[in-house]
Amino acid sequence: MLSVLRNRTYRHLFAAQVIALTGTGLATVALGLLAYDLAGADAGSVLGTALAIKMAAYVVIAPAVGAIADRLPRRSLMIGADLIRAGVALTLPFVDQIWQIYVLIFLLQSASAAFTPTFQAVVPDALPDERDYTRALSLSRLAYDLENLFSPALAAALLAVMTYNWLFLGTVAGFLASAVLVVSVVLPKAVAPPEPGGGSVYAKATAGSRLFFATPRLRALLALNLTVAAAGAMVTVNSVVYVRDRFGLGAAEVSLALGAYGGGSMLVALVLPRVLDRVPDRAVMLGGALLLTLGFAALGAVTAASGGGWRWPTLLGVWALFGGGSSMVLTPSGRLVRRAAPPERRTQAFAAQFSLSHVCWLLTYPLAGWLGATAGLLSAVAALGVLALASGVLATRLWPSRAAAPVEHEHTGIGTEHPHLADAVRVGRAWRHSHRILADGLHAHR
Repeated sequence: MLSVLRNRTYRHLFAAQVIALTGTGLATVALGLLAYDLAGADAGSVLGTALAIKMAAYVVIAPAVGAIADRLPRRSLMIGADLIRAGVALTLPFVDQIWQIYVLIFLLQSASAAFTPTFQAVVPDALPDERDYTRALSLSRLAYDLENLFSPALAAALLAVMTYNWLFLGTVAGFLASAVLVVSVVLPKAVAPPEPGGGSVYAKATAGSRLFFATPRLRALLALNLTVAAAGAMVTVNSVVYVRDRFGLGAAEVSLALGAYGGGSMLVALVLPRVLDRVPDRAVMLGGALLLTLGFAALGAVTAASGGGWRWPTLLGVWALFGGGSSMVLTPSGRLVRRAAPPERRTQAFAAQFSLSHVCWLLTYPLAGWLGATAGLLSAVAALGVLALASGVLATRLWPSRAAAPVEHEHTGIGTEHPHLADAVRVGRAWRHSHRILADGLHAHR
């Protein structure tokens, strides 16, 4: 897996991702402490609102960035996003009003919504070989999981010798280091897209979403994103409720539960590159959705039980299962987008994946929290479990097994010099060839 780090461009980009993620993790810890200082017992409400603002920024800003990304050098766009994030983090220690947190979080996450899809679109260009790209996807998944484990531990160590405001300076340093690493490499040039729908801003902003809804396996990916969000929301929102309220355990056990989720995801991410060399993406990703659904069944048993020493280790197992199933879905997802989107549409496609997947989280986060608080944990488990099952079944229906295979088809009305016809054979007035169907202007109805 580490062989892809021999590629200098990817090595620097991966290092930029890891450092920026660590800085973000430090900011998350510090932000929670800042919210408590400003709001006291209402800190949870402040953080919940900040989380909703974060998701809203992802949903709205990413497609807008996709609309203008072809007009800007990708390196400049990524560096600019890092500098904005560093500037916002630098102002956070001086916040003394709750509304200021909301404004700064929106700016910070808007910059992240510009950086992340651009980064995701650059990687397949930097690693054109699919085996290398698969290993890069696994490394990225590992980076996210390690950040979830490493950043809180690093924050705890730093807080032993300094106040939390200094953690924001660590965030600033992380984003500046990320910008320096991006500056240090020459990124592959993006293919300029044709002008869709007359080239209007709206047409460009919605091009990625229209690609998703026009392509069967990308529609299935949307449903799978909802399955992952249902499981992830239960872990993120209700881990502390299970550990502290249901089981009467301490803060250390909360960290252990979250660590089980991250550990399950990391373990699967480590083995997936070899698995994906032999097993189709469809089987792996739908298998991950099945594991998530089974996890909800086990979680229902844990939640319904009134006592028993088996509940705590079972919860750890369920959280690890949720992490592993999520990794089975999320790690190969970049391959689906790369295969379905023509090179000139990749940034828009990754922006759409980033935005639409966060719509799922925007739905499941409040569902997990509100149902758990008002109707009880068992109701939340049942609702999100049904949602995970329904979206998994929908993904199976939307993604027929033949969709991944090359399809023989014909083109008419295309000039003979068009590069898409390089391997085509003339058949009467048409040109015939086979490949995985793309949902671009040449294959929009296939």
